[in-house]
Amino acid sequence: MANTKSITDKEERKKVKRAARKKAAPKAERTTPRGSNKKKVRKLVRGQSKR
Repeated sequence: MANTKSITDKEERKKVKRAARKKAAPKAERTTPRGSNKKKVRKLVRGQSKR
């Protein structure tokens, strides 16, 4: 994305950023599903209390 640190006006900064986003190449499709390396929650055995 464009470096907008030097632009002080908020609206101007938004315009520059938006233009840069449109110009940027599209991101590639994900190879793995999102959240695939999150810790999986194991199902509790029936009848066992949590606490």
